Amino acid sequence: MVLFAGYVVTIAISNWATSLWPAVTIAGLRIPAGALAAGLVFTMRDLLQDAVGARTTLLAVALGAALSSLTTEPRVALASAAAFAVSELADLAVYTPLRRRNQLAAVGLSNATGLLVDTVLFLPLAFGSLDQLCGQLVGKVGTTVPAVALLSLARRRPAPS
Repeated sequence: MVLFAGYVVTIAISNWATSLWPAVTIAGLRIPAGALAAGLVFTMRDLLQDAVGARTTLLAVALGAALSSLTTEPRVALASAAAFAVSELADLAVYTPLRRRNQLAAVGLSNATGLLVDTVLFLPLAFGSLDQLCGQLVGKVGTTVPAVALLSLARRRPAPS
């Protein structure tokens, strides 16, 4: 339940941050504030699917979109709902067949797929352009890579006796 709630709340936080704070400029790239939180969503989705299954994970996607509609402006909430729905299905399609063979590769590839699809759909729907494409991708990768690295370290650590 903690992972389920954390996933739903992270979706809402990423949208709330996008509406509340302006994009930050780092190394010449404009990064929407919500992109930093959104990068965590993709790894959390994979972990949630492992814990509760694909159907319950899809319910969490819907709840995250619904919660976003309460915490952010309508155009961002609608853009996010559409982009998350499609990107999470793409993430699911990549992650599910690969996870039994190599879970870390599955997480990495599905995260890359999900964040690319999400960004390409979200930006035009929310802002009417792809002007922040590079910044959004860098922001999401900037939080996704450490999340996958931590997951990798956790999986390598021997289980307590």
